[in-house]
Amino acid sequence: MALSANIRKVKPEDIRCISLMEQKCFSGSTAYSRRQIRYLALKANSTCLVETQGNIVRGFIIVLYRRGSKVAGIETIDVDPAFQKKGIGLRLLSAAEHDMKNHTVTRSRLEVSEGNKAAVGLYKKMGYIFQKRLPNYYKYEHNGTRNAIRLFKILQ
Repeated sequence: MALSANIRKVKPEDIRCISLMEQKCFSGSTAYSRRQIRYLALKANSTCLVETQGNIVRGFIIVLYRRGSKVAGIETIDVDPAFQKKGIGLRLLSAAEHDMKNHTVTRSRLEVSEGNKAAVGLYKKMGYIFQKRLPNYYKYEHNGTRNAIRLFKILQ
């Protein structure tokens, strides 16, 4: 799947908006700071995609790459709470997987809070498979737990 008309690579002027979205999606210490978002989206060996409707950024995803590795990691995916349940996360994840394939990645990996049922459901719908449970993975609680699960997907 190529990038759709409403999914594009992040621009520096999007950082403020996606940083605010991160604060809406993750509370307090669990959210990345604006400085961290800027680094992950613009400076790291990464791809950051945003989903827009007109001039409104409704969601974003950040994928991190390691040089020489066939595995990429989904660092975060956020959809503004006002626009959730509209397929935005699904479209962002599909576009990110397309980008991973363009980087010759064969496997996508991520960690997600055990308590984030909506995200776990999205990943399973997209073909991600449980790899292992990670007790006390997070320093702070995410969705009522510090535990995470690792999921992966072989990209076809």
